[in-house]
Amino acid sequence: MSSQIIELQQTVQMTVMQSALNLDMVAAVDLLEDLPQQQVAAHLYKGSVIDISL
Repeated sequence: MSSQIIELQQTVQMTVMQSALNLDMVAAVDLLEDLPQQQVAAHLYKGSVIDISL
C-alpha cells in the first residue's frame, strides 16, 4: 500500500513539474514574440570611402 502511495506521489509531482515547465515555456515564447524586431545595424564602412594609404 505504501509503495502505491509513493508511486502516486511521484506521478503527481512529475505532472505538476511538467505543467509548470509547459507554462514557463509558453511564457518565454510569448516574451520572445513580443520583443521588438531587431533593426539591422548600419555597416561601419560599407558604402563609404576609406583612405588606406600609408
